[in-house]
Order: sequence, then structure tokens, then C-alpha cells
Amino acid sequence: MNGTPGKLILGGVAGTAAITMMLMFIAPMIGVHMDIAASLSGMVHTPWMVGMVVYLMMGTFIFSLVYGILLRRYLPGSVLVRGLIWGFILWIVMEVAVMPMLGAGVFGINGPGMMGAVAALMAHLVYGGLLGGIAAGEATPALPKMARV
Repeated sequence: MNGTPGKLILGGVAGTAAITMMLMFIAPMIGVHMDIAASLSGMVHTPWMVGMVVYLMMGTFIFSLVYGILLRRYLPGSVLVRGLIWGFILWIVMEVAVMPMLGAGVFGINGPGMMGAVAALMAHLVYGGLLGGIAAGEATPALPKMARV
């Protein structure tokens, strides 16, 4: 495995913080409201805080470690591209599996619609890009350098 579990978790923390901020502040600017913690807690009829803890655990630990331990070495491209691919994979799974389980339909057709799907795509790409770059030890503002690795 290229990169330590600590770097993977740090990438997961950064990615989860970024996706959370995007969903809280940017998505509403385009008319989309997404409360992932409420959706998760609603699925299993638990308090909102339980949904938030599950959301944070998935983004910080589960998704970052699955990426680093199982997938990263098999994905093509630079560290940035591999992270973006992982973010895209997470988005596709959310849109075709999780959204229907929440009652919103595939790509949120019965819920937030295409604007929600696009907002979620952008957020998941940011998550993946940060995870890929930080897990590889390239967490610098030098994006061109990161893209070459």
C-alpha cells in the first residue's frame, strides 16, 4: 500500500470536511438542500446525531481506507486522477443505490433532481481529489505537481 493509514485518514478528514462544507453552503446557493445525516438517521429511525456520526465515520475511515487498501493501486492515472475516479465511483453508488433507498429515485429524480445530482458529483470529486492527493503525501497548493505524480 502506497501511503500510510494515517495519511488515508487525514485525506478522509479533509475530504469529508470539504464535502460537508459544500453541501451546507454551496448546494443551497443553487437551490439544493441536502442533509445527509438526516437521511441516514431517517433510514434506520435514529436521532440526527447518529446519522452524523455514521456519515463522518464513512467519509473519514471507511471510504478512505477502502480506497487506499483495496483500490488505489488498481486505478489508472496520477494521484489526483485516482482520487477523482474514487470520488466518481462513490457518487455513482450514491445515485443508483443510496438515493433510491432514501425514496428519492435514481439520480434523485423524485427528490433533489439533476441539480442535486450535479451538486453531489462536484462534492464527491472534491472529496476524492483531496483524499487522493493527501494520501499520496502531496497535500500542497501545487496542483500541477500533484497532477504529475
